[in-house]
Amino acid sequence: MNLKETKKEIEKTVLVCYSNRRDKKNYHPEDSLTELKFLAETAGAEVVGTFFQENDLYDSRYMIGKGKVEEIAEFVEANKIHLVIFENELAYTQLRNLENKIKCKIIDKSNLILDIFASNARSAQSKLQVELAQLEYSLPRLTRQWTHLSKQFGGIGTKGPGETQIETDRRMIGNRISQLKEKLKKVAEQRKTQSGERKKFFRISLVGYTNVGKSTLLNTLTNANVYVENKLFATLDTSTKVLELLIADDGTVTKFPKKILISDTVGFIKNLPHKLIESFKSTLAEVVESDLLLHVIDVSNENFPEQMETVKDTLIEIGAENKTIVNVFNKVDMLDDSELIANLKSEFKDSVFISAEKGLNINSLMEKIKYELNKENTERTIKLKPDEHKKVSMIYKLAEVSKIKYLKSSIKVTFKTNDKNYSLLEKMSS
Repeated sequence: MNLKETKKEIEKTVLVCYSNRRDKKNYHPEDSLTELKFLAETAGAEVVGTFFQENDLYDSRYMIGKGKVEEIAEFVEANKIHLVIFENELAYTQLRNLENKIKCKIIDKSNLILDIFASNARSAQSKLQVELAQLEYSLPRLTRQWTHLSKQFGGIGTKGPGETQIETDRRMIGNRISQLKEKLKKVAEQRKTQSGERKKFFRISLVGYTNVGKSTLLNTLTNANVYVENKLFATLDTSTKVLELLIADDGTVTKFPKKILISDTVGFIKNLPHKLIESFKSTLAEVVESDLLLHVIDVSNENFPEQMETVKDTLIEIGAENKTIVNVFNKVDMLDDSELIANLKSEFKDSVFISAEKGLNINSLMEKIKYELNKENTERTIKLKPDEHKKVSMIYKLAEVSKIKYLKSSIKVTFKTNDKNYSLLEKMSS
């Protein structure tokens, strides 16, 4: 008998977005649905319909009105829909009420994002983080009937920590959450040890909305081979590379006085589940500890101003709002509107405009990095003992040495560096 590989069934999906007119922070519905569609397709769904409702009244039973629920139910039955995804986060009672009316699997955007993260988690750390976020998301929604998702449906929105977790009760899930937090605490402690070594370097993190080209930029700057795909959350784990120098097409060389570590971090998104941010704080610690943040922005996306606000809000949530941030407007090669670029240059005077994929204006970005690196550098002098050659080597690593004198009773080193590195050198020489 010939065994044939069974293909994963593509789930026919309907998207639903509710907007309250009083909520000024909502995107336009078509924008929210476009992003939700991209998320659903990233998870492997086939989107065959969208529904939107905007009013001033919030229905605590269904979120959307009863008439809209009936309209969706009819569409689901007529088109044999497998899955309905809500842009808005659903309370457990709303989920149960909706499933009683709409006879198919129903999830919300938070559940969808968690599912995508579960599919893309590669390292042991990211798997732990995703599992913790999933369990904390599920816990307040548990009742005696909470196993409805696993027993009635499969596919998108049901990837979890495994069947043993799906069949357990609140107490067992609570125990598992405690275990995961303890494991992640140990990971964070190990990371602090590694971070101590990294303090010797100037550290940069690439931050931004998901799918704006951060990984492409990292590859361009460092000749790395970081995974790049036109999907949301294609990579979850932080990639850190060494940035040393760049040779431009005209032969000019941008050289730095010391090595720089540059990290690509997980992308942000509107309404990223809070529990997911909490779980990934050990990964996002790289952002908090960085000396410079490069905020990569997809200027070809018409919603980039709202995406910038989302990134700003997320940086505040993780405690990185006071970092030095340089806006890097990417994908300028996809723009025909020169006036837009001119206006942005006027509004964001210290920004850089590039195409990471085409390699356009990358040298200007490197010069900007060099400027930020040297901006706070001041000239200092340290006297060392004649035999302290290792300390001299350390100064060369942490600073730009302008003069060195080998005297009979000491070594006098004059150099430029910032306050952070100077305090490290001062401790070393004391």
